[in-house]
Amino acid sequence: MPASLCGAQPNPPFQHIIIIVQENRTPDNLFGASGIPGINAMTTPQGTGIPLAKGPDLPHGYSEFIFETRSGNKMPTAYYDYVASGAQPYWDMAAEYGFANQMYQTNQSESFPSHQFLISGTSAPSDTSDLFVLGNSTDDSHYGCGAAANALVSTIDPNGVRGTIYPCFERSSILELLDNAGITWKYYTPSGGGLWDAPLALENYYQSPNIVIKPPQVLKDIAAGKLAGVSWVTPAGAYSDHPGSSSGGGPAWVASIVNAIGQSPYWNDTAILVTWDDWGGWYDHVIPLGNHTGWCQIFCYGFRVPLLVISSQTPPGYVDNDVHDFGSILHFVESNFNLGFIGPGTWADSYADDLSGFFQAGGDARRGFVPIKARKMTRRELADHSDPDDD
Repeated sequence: MPASLCGAQPNPPFQHIIIIVQENRTPDNLFGASGIPGINAMTTPQGTGIPLAKGPDLPHGYSEFIFETRSGNKMPTAYYDYVASGAQPYWDMAAEYGFANQMYQTNQSESFPSHQFLISGTSAPSDTSDLFVLGNSTDDSHYGCGAAANALVSTIDPNGVRGTIYPCFERSSILELLDNAGITWKYYTPSGGGLWDAPLALENYYQSPNIVIKPPQVLKDIAAGKLAGVSWVTPAGAYSDHPGSSSGGGPAWVASIVNAIGQSPYWNDTAILVTWDDWGGWYDHVIPLGNHTGWCQIFCYGFRVPLLVISSQTPPGYVDNDVHDFGSILHFVESNFNLGFIGPGTWADSYADDLSGFFQAGGDARRGFVPIKARKMTRRELADHSDPDDD
């Protein structure tokens, strides 16, 4: 049965939530060398440590997911590589705030459907469809309701039959719930047509003024006191963590947002959630989450991805062992603002928990903000408007 919305709310509820979505990592890959007590991430004898900005862009579509799970995670040696340097700011966030040992990607493929799950709890084209959008565009052209007619994305039905569909959907999302409740939102994105620009694929929102085509604008909005109730922040290529295309700016980018909130009046009423949109093909020693829900059987759930939770109510060094997925992020927003479930109420948000374990009831869990040490973002990085990559 779907979960209820009776989970414990933060005390008091947050006025602002920031959802930062980075690219293509697993806990083993990104945190295996961190040495943080309690974190279930490991390195392997077969692997080698690589700098965060280096490494191959490994295949990680639905076919690769099926291969990896059927082979018992016995992937080629490259899959065992782990980050040996460059990720210290992420490790410091985990050590000082909250980390999830069991955060799973809801879908079993790549970025475009992942970002649809992060605003809707599904990638179905409509509220009544039994299809799921399976992967990225068949020709890597622009996405969304303003895309060219040949910009098709792949689909899969409950029997495993593949198809294609134009990437413009009449599907419910949490955006309607926020609008109906009078909660402001913004979606910061590097371009106006990439696969990370999730609202662009929704008929009701692809022309929304709440889509901000410049991720660093979130820093200006924080400084100006103009932070929305809920913000999604996706990266440009220079600070995306995407293997092979990033300059290694991801940790500095995320730290800049965390420090901007922590050193502003927003700190006591803001929760920051940092996750990664898919596993990127990297090795992870934990078996993907089994699906016992009765929904999305052929396409849910995937490998683990990291999740960091940063707030004034998160106990220092808290490691959470409850099971989470992208639906948990949506359920947290729903619970915090008392919104109800998305669409028919039978998607990922309705089956997931609401992350309440990360927040100490009865008052603040800490005395104040602990800044994250990180290098400054360069002007070149902040000026980058490129998409992270094509997957």
